[in-house]
Amino acid sequence: MQPPPSPLATASPHPAPPAPLSKAVIRRIVFSSSVGNALEWFDFLVYGYFATIIAKQFFPMQDEWLSTLLAIATFGISFLMRPLGAVVLGLYGDRQGRKAALTLAIALMMVGTFAMAVMPPYASIGLAAPLLILLARLVQGFAVGGEFGSATAFMVEHSASRRGYYASWQFASQGLAAITAAAFGSLLTAWLPPEQLNSWGWRIPFVFGLLVGPVGYYIRSHLDETPEFLAMRKEREAREAASERPTESEAKDASFANQWVNLLLAIGIVAQSTVGVYVLQLYMPMYAVKQLHMSAAASFGVVVLNGSLQFILSPVMGALSDRIGRIRIMLTTSILMGALIYPMFAWLQTHPTIGWLLLLQATAGIFKAAYSGPMPALMSEIFPTQVRSTGLSIGYSIGVTIFGGFAPTIVETFIHLTGDKLAPSYYVLLAAVLSGISLIIVAWRMRGVRLARGVQPA
Repeated sequence: MQPPPSPLATASPHPAPPAPLSKAVIRRIVFSSSVGNALEWFDFLVYGYFATIIAKQFFPMQDEWLSTLLAIATFGISFLMRPLGAVVLGLYGDRQGRKAALTLAIALMMVGTFAMAVMPPYASIGLAAPLLILLARLVQGFAVGGEFGSATAFMVEHSASRRGYYASWQFASQGLAAITAAAFGSLLTAWLPPEQLNSWGWRIPFVFGLLVGPVGYYIRSHLDETPEFLAMRKEREAREAASERPTESEAKDASFANQWVNLLLAIGIVAQSTVGVYVLQLYMPMYAVKQLHMSAAASFGVVVLNGSLQFILSPVMGALSDRIGRIRIMLTTSILMGALIYPMFAWLQTHPTIGWLLLLQATAGIFKAAYSGPMPALMSEIFPTQVRSTGLSIGYSIGVTIFGGFAPTIVETFIHLTGDKLAPSYYVLLAAVLSGISLIIVAWRMRGVRLARGVQPA
């Protein structure tokens, strides 16, 4: 009597491709996956835009610069929780599913946003105020640590042929968040008297973010899991039922310990994208007011242009990367950014007008969209399905922590100590060079993999 066939042996070696997704389902996937990222960036951008007011409310010091630095540093410290959140939520997403990790992440994000919206100031509860603000930022950092990886994996695993377009909405949503946050900053600064803005007006954007969160949570909790993850889980369960051991190649893919080179490359790829946000979007309103002596309302309005270009062009660049390749677009952008960023800041320094700031932000917005639109899909292709959520989460979180979280603090401190107002351009240039090198290495490794498989690389 022959033993019953293995569940894997009876499975078709070429499973039928999933049915094409309807437009309604695509919209749900895109919105549910990008709403958390948008809420994350909206929260962080609002904190950065109102950092000087938050400093007075929660970190009052006799030295105004030191007070502002404490507020910015608290913003940066929250990024130290990102890698921890990436590990915990990334592993959770790889084991329990992308949907489960996304739902948990947005629930934790709402906790941090709620604390910012209702926290009494230092004048009311003393030292407890800055400590609770720090705790709220740490919870926020932990939550968003696993957001990017789970959301990107959820998007790309619904369509192999349109990964660039789907995943690009991660950064299109960041552009929308920048538009909304800058609009709040500009309108509140222009409409409210300073007393009302400092007292309660700065809390309005956080209340708005708190209203968006439950909508995202509801939609995420009613989504279906990705076909790619379900297939992987079915295969894993079948192996366990048949007591079969995975092959050496499958075991290697399933072990995150074997992904350290890919992880380092992912961190390098993230550098240019995250610096583009934290220096050229988040820090620029403060830079325009303090270093170029422009009005706050005007500087916020310029950021709206940057965010609008990112929102409109990121899906275009993502879709284009599905046709002509991701690295080709991203590497070109790194070279152009590295070549132009210093001259643009030098010219702005000698001609500190809204017109030239507008031109710099428009250029930065185009470069940001061209680089970041294809980036999530490229990062997802670096890691195997078994560890994709973990790899994306950790790579992105470490990259953002190293190059983004403390970027405003580093740039502001450098200007304060040296008086060199071109400091932002040095930081952006460094990130562009590092990302360009990482992209070249990824292209070389992918070419080697294709040749090993007998596929002629393009």
